[in-house]
Amino acid sequence: METVSTARAHGGTQGVYRHRSSATGTDMTFSVYVPDHAPGATLPVVWYLSGLTCTHANVTDKGEFRRACAEHKLIFVAPDTSPRGDDVPDEEAWDFAKGAGFYVDATEAPWATHYRMWSYVTAELPALIGEHFPADMARQSIMGHSMGGHGALTVALRHPGRFRAVSAFAPIVAPTQVPWGKALDRYLGDDAAAKRRHDAVALIEDGARVPEILIDQGDADSFLAGQLRPELLATACADAGIDLTLRMQPGYDHSYHFISTFMADQLAWHAARLRA
Repeated sequence: METVSTARAHGGTQGVYRHRSSATGTDMTFSVYVPDHAPGATLPVVWYLSGLTCTHANVTDKGEFRRACAEHKLIFVAPDTSPRGDDVPDEEAWDFAKGAGFYVDATEAPWATHYRMWSYVTAELPALIGEHFPADMARQSIMGHSMGGHGALTVALRHPGRFRAVSAFAPIVAPTQVPWGKALDRYLGDDAAAKRRHDAVALIEDGARVPEILIDQGDADSFLAGQLRPELLATACADAGIDLTLRMQPGYDHSYHFISTFMADQLAWHAARLRA
């Protein structure tokens, strides 16, 4: 693992790191914020999965999470959203391929060789974090934005014993029912069961459970009606008995202005559950 950069922030260290990924077959870059702590102590970990077109840098530069993480003594990990490199297939479409890995392991050519983000964020990177950082891997939670909200929800629903909390900003809750679901069609082909395993609403309908979910959603989000459709998650959670807190935030859009406004509040919610 290579250290790309480190900087002091809010009584902690913001680092950016690079390593060769066995899951994707490429170099992968991620960021980690570690608050100052007593020697030998370990801290709970919050995973943040980013949205379409993003890298680790978007939330690292604009998410305004460090003050809250320092206050609550939380490690904050932000992976990239897809494999990168000259030999990684790409398309000109902004919502597919590089920057749009959708946190799945692709099975279809030409994507299957490198687009293995599910394995990366659920297995390879957690092992690296546990080895190289003062992380208490028995206390983890996960959050994300948009495509990353989709990732956070599906990862938590399929690993119910691993994460103590899951939240999201403006998540894609049912990709098989919205246009952005074309990514699952292209990565996973005609395998309907595989696509349901990467759809939060479908997972809940099929029996996956977490105790509670927190969602912040701007009501001025241009993607709200066509791509995000939080009402589908609300119905699924109500039918399944999952405690969903869906906070519609008046006037907020899909941007990091929205995310940064409610980041500290979501992190406080995570911290309370990570202390339990």
